[in-house]
Amino acid sequence: MSDVAKKANQAEGSNKVMAFVRREIGRVTALASLVVIFAFFTIMRPVFASWANVSGGILMSTTVIGLLAIGVTFVIITGGIDLSVGTMMALVAVITGKTVMAMNLNVWQGILLGMVVGTLLGAVNGILITVLRLPPFIATLATMKGAQGLALIVSDLKPILFTTDVKGWDAIAQGNIIPNFPNAVFILLLAAVVASVILNKTVLGRYTFAIGSNTEATKLSGVKVDRWLVAIYALCGLFVGLAAVVMTSRLGSAQPDLGLGYELEAIAAVIIGGTSLLGGKGTISGTIIGALIMSVLINGLRILELQQEWQYVVVGIVILLAVYGDNVRRRRAGESTH
Repeated sequence: MSDVAKKANQAEGSNKVMAFVRREIGRVTALASLVVIFAFFTIMRPVFASWANVSGGILMSTTVIGLLAIGVTFVIITGGIDLSVGTMMALVAVITGKTVMAMNLNVWQGILLGMVVGTLLGAVNGILITVLRLPPFIATLATMKGAQGLALIVSDLKPILFTTDVKGWDAIAQGNIIPNFPNAVFILLLAAVVASVILNKTVLGRYTFAIGSNTEATKLSGVKVDRWLVAIYALCGLFVGLAAVVMTSRLGSAQPDLGLGYELEAIAAVIIGGTSLLGGKGTISGTIIGALIMSVLINGLRILELQQEWQYVVVGIVILLAVYGDNVRRRRAGESTH
């Protein structure tokens, strides 16, 4: 092989490496941040790194945020947003609880019901966006408030108890199929694997990226964008339904006033994990890392006994930094293409 050909191959290889680094920089940065934050809290309070706190505190709290964030990842990759996932989770929990009690359903039927209800509510968001042509922000803001009110109405302003009335419901999240490893964490990992396969190996995943990268070009190529958007929001709802099931199992009840604020933590986890707010880019593994960062941060602040109002301030700053980092990554990516 001539020297010119060798140099050309080396240059091509270097370009591929740089392209890979640019694609993965968000996830790598998030992983490095997770390690730094975990090390900081461990130094400040060694008990933070104990398995009891990691499994029962950090990992368990990551499950709900993580499941919500997985669903939101698909939506944000399309260039959309879903502000309703938190209150929708509360509504799904209440509807599931009421129905399970009224129809005397078993655990597996209850889990399936929660996922179906979540899927249907997610599809409603998709229909509002595609049929009524509402911006995703406005559509999901409306459903966020609507779900919040409906959860209170359906529950009669009272918690719905699961633990005492549905045999085995608490084992969904708190049981241990794997010794010393909560079922809720296993559910999150399984959901992440399934979501990653959907995103990277299926038609739905390819169209999710295509819609986020260039919606008009995707339409011109013959793709029924509106139908796929409804499917994507419905898929987000499915993960919301699963999160509702895990949440009720953890708490032993469906709390109608619980859920508001979870959407911000889920969105923050997605952005921290490297998914672009403008769409067209994102990974499920990055989202899980982002969810872990949120949980580690919140758990660590509590162990340091920081007042709750200051915890909100710190989380707000983290969200700002995540969005700023997304802007910086996009500017650098844009400069590198010119």
